Amino acid sequence: MAQDIGRRSGGVVDLLLRNGRILDVFSGALFDGDVAIDGHTIVGFGAPEARRIVDLHGATVIPGLIDAHVHIESSQLSPPQFAAAVLPHGTTTVIADPHEMANVLGKAGIRYLIDASHGLPLSVWFMAPSCVPATDLETSGAGLDAGAIAEILDWERVIGLGEVMNAPGVLHGDPDLLAKLRAADGRPIDGHAPGLSGLDLWRYTLAGPRTDHECTTLAEAREKLRAGMQILIREGTSTRNLDALLPLLTAGSAPFVHFCTDDRHPETLLEEGHIDGMIRRAIAGGVPPQTAIAACTIHAARAYGLSERGAVAPGYRADLAILKDLEAMRIDRVVAGGRLVAEGDRLLVDLPEASTRGVDDTIRLSPDALELKIAAGPGRVRVIGVVPDQVVTQHLMMGPTVRDGEVIADPTHDVLKLAVIERHHGSGRVGLGLVHGFGLRRGALGSSVAHDSHNLIVVGTGDEEIEAAVAALAERGGGQVVIADGEVVARLDLPIAGLMSDRPLAQAAEAARALGRAARELGCRLPAPFMTLSFLALPVIPSLKLTDRGLVDVARFEIVPLFEG
Repeated sequence: MAQDIGRRSGGVVDLLLRNGRILDVFSGALFDGDVAIDGHTIVGFGAPEARRIVDLHGATVIPGLIDAHVHIESSQLSPPQFAAAVLPHGTTTVIADPHEMANVLGKAGIRYLIDASHGLPLSVWFMAPSCVPATDLETSGAGLDAGAIAEILDWERVIGLGEVMNAPGVLHGDPDLLAKLRAADGRPIDGHAPGLSGLDLWRYTLAGPRTDHECTTLAEAREKLRAGMQILIREGTSTRNLDALLPLLTAGSAPFVHFCTDDRHPETLLEEGHIDGMIRRAIAGGVPPQTAIAACTIHAARAYGLSERGAVAPGYRADLAILKDLEAMRIDRVVAGGRLVAEGDRLLVDLPEASTRGVDDTIRLSPDALELKIAAGPGRVRVIGVVPDQVVTQHLMMGPTVRDGEVIADPTHDVLKLAVIERHHGSGRVGLGLVHGFGLRRGALGSSVAHDSHNLIVVGTGDEEIEAAVAALAERGGGQVVIADGEVVARLDLPIAGLMSDRPLAQAAEAARALGRAARELGCRLPAPFMTLSFLALPVIPSLKLTDRGLVDVARFEIVPLFEG
């Protein structure tokens, strides 16, 4: 037995975690014992000898947590800094969809993320982004056809096809999209189908997607679960579905229900944690700890074909979280790949920073002046209605405020001007619209993060304020800014593709908090104004969105005029 346990080392294992309380995710039981680790692998529940012994004094050992769907770019951190942020929270594996970088830089952007995450104690697996661009209703920095997807699927650590956002393309048999689905046949395929139901849902799942993270109601999630989809309960910075969907998670459904963060900003990571924070809230909501943890470990691993992850058992990778208190989900130490990597809130290993060469200097604007004027027209105007804590919007019809033949923002009625400026090719193209629900009384908010094509997006109370925001974003190679009286009063620089900071988590989080404070001082009361702003340009989420090509009625999947007449 000793030779089996330490076959590479004459019966001596590298690490023995002694006197632990181990969660068996296969049965939900807890048992007392030791965990023997040799190299990257758990080899048993005891060993005759060990090079290092750590006495756990009865602490609970669970598998490392898995985020089933995340855009690292949306953390606004480089891959090493993202790892530094989530490892102390017990996350040891993430399934990353790099379509934000792909929309800006194509295959080169994906390669950057793969290279920058190589060798990290956080295991980062990738899904080949299926929709770059997501639609032909916007302008992206690059495009990936079926041939490119087939190539990317053969790259290291790429395990499946990323969220298939173009549900209408699936339903209408888009040839290139169907070719991408065929290229990924036999691998995990992520779905993205908000509100899809009935016959359309069945046709969509028959095409291949088997997960969905876009459910906002329990009825929607239950229908998709019955249709054979794995439901990823999402809790990001602005899109929060955990409370609504939590009744879906039971001991019976746990193999098919997992947690994901999708898009979570640095300040949220600092204040709420990562998957551990979702588990804490699930437990508080009445879900047994064993059920919630199994959903985010063994079941998430099996959903994505990661057969050697997700359990504290012989033959599984030694990714572990050690808890002081199981019910409170208080993480004390984290082991990744057999190595102790975090204790308390402190990372114990050094993480190299990747070069940003080739992924900076991505803001390319037309030298001509911005055209922001909206000529008055007949009838009412279409207005995007913000829904707090969701990426869906309302399609409102309102009477415009007109001055000298131009439609202007009307802060007294919370109607602001919204502009999306193409930033990849210097075309000078600008989409203009109106939005209700930001609450700004003066100034502007601007960002180079605008899902999914990531053109510049600015909301403001006047054209001069919007112009100042655009200039500030271009000056630093991208980021997020708050403008008041034509001046920058808060900013977060995002020089990596206009999406990510080159600063550590604490610095990025403080800059993000300053943005929030400055936005509130201008009247905005949204919990996450910049995350909300970023999704106003996403033309695959109902109901009304704005791209550089114009106003998009998502239900009709087409550009529509601002005026109803």
